Amino acid sequence: MMERPYRLSARFVATIDRPGRYGDGRGSGGLSLLVKHTIRGHLAKSWAQRLHVDGRQRNLGLGSWPHVSLAEARVKCALNLAARQRGELVTGRKRTVPTFEEAAEKVIAVHRAGWKAGSRSEEDWRRALRDYAIPKLGGRPVDGITTSDVMDVLLPIWNEKRVTARRVRHRISAVMRWAVARGYREDNPAGEAIGAALPKNGVRAQHLAALPYAEVGKAIETVRGSGAYPGTVLAFEFLVLTASRSGEVRGAQWEEVDLDAREWRIPPERMKTGREHRVPLSAGALAVLRAARGLADGSGPVFPSARGGPLSKLAIAKLVRDLGIAAVPHGFRSSFRDWAAECSDAPREVCELALAHVNTNAIEAAYRRTDLFERRRALMEQWAAFLAGSGDARGGGVGLPS
Repeated sequence: MMERPYRLSARFVATIDRPGRYGDGRGSGGLSLLVKHTIRGHLAKSWAQRLHVDGRQRNLGLGSWPHVSLAEARVKCALNLAARQRGELVTGRKRTVPTFEEAAEKVIAVHRAGWKAGSRSEEDWRRALRDYAIPKLGGRPVDGITTSDVMDVLLPIWNEKRVTARRVRHRISAVMRWAVARGYREDNPAGEAIGAALPKNGVRAQHLAALPYAEVGKAIETVRGSGAYPGTVLAFEFLVLTASRSGEVRGAQWEEVDLDAREWRIPPERMKTGREHRVPLSAGALAVLRAARGLADGSGPVFPSARGGPLSKLAIAKLVRDLGIAAVPHGFRSSFRDWAAECSDAPREVCELALAHVNTNAIEAAYRRTDLFERRRALMEQWAAFLAGSGDARGGGVGLPS
């Protein structure tokens, strides 16, 4: 029985929805269908022909489906084979300029290796490009995008969504810098020129809602008396006592906690800075952890959900909102920082390290080899005493070591 020369069918091409490369059989001249996801989440199908020219294997693009049908792609393959046999096939002398969307995929692939495992960096990149840049620039060749085109993307959101607009500009600029490096263009249309043209004034940054530090103790009492799920209640109190971020607390594992040494070591992969952070545990924080022992078997999440596993991303925020507390979880870090500045004798660097903030002064950071752990321990004991109401605003007179 004679072998069929072709493997693909028009029906298969139209219905296949699994990314991959699908060959058209031995008699096709190297034709294959490429199926992949785009930034928008759609499926893209295109034709390619793999063949040897001048001793080198090359891949020739033949257009996208359905603009080029299976039958038309086969005809193009046959014409290329005939041109190669005559020595007339020209490849490699003129590069096809990628579209902005195609270039963005390349840039994301380059950055992916450097992104922290489990982070949302790729998701954030794709969302910013998909929602704002791709609709206007996606199908444009990267060498044809002008500063005016980038302005058309940014101006509608520049005043109302300044932070978002800056992120979008940064991502467009990264794609354009890649295009420059690859020789597709000589300038970056999202660079300095557009920075000078965009409006300087705009809406003020909206700070996260936070309570005055004098009201935080009352908020803890409100949460304790709410009758809410104990895991969420204890997680909230621990968040306030340690001045930690919600994600750090919700992700806390018992293996990170040393009750004897009175410290909590948060691993780099769960820190915004990408560095391990030691948190001194005050007497109040230790009491919360001992209460949390009764929630599980002492392994896994410190504050498990009612179904097991860590608390959901919105668990603490929803509890605070439902109780009418005029703050968000992250805002309690601001409350702590205000209290530390106004009611403690702690130096600025101790307060900043308590919040796991990175020293932005490169010279100071190079010479600062200690995390001032014991000085931070004294500060957190003051904070816990203040919240418990066992002293005045200065935290019950607990002194900081010199």
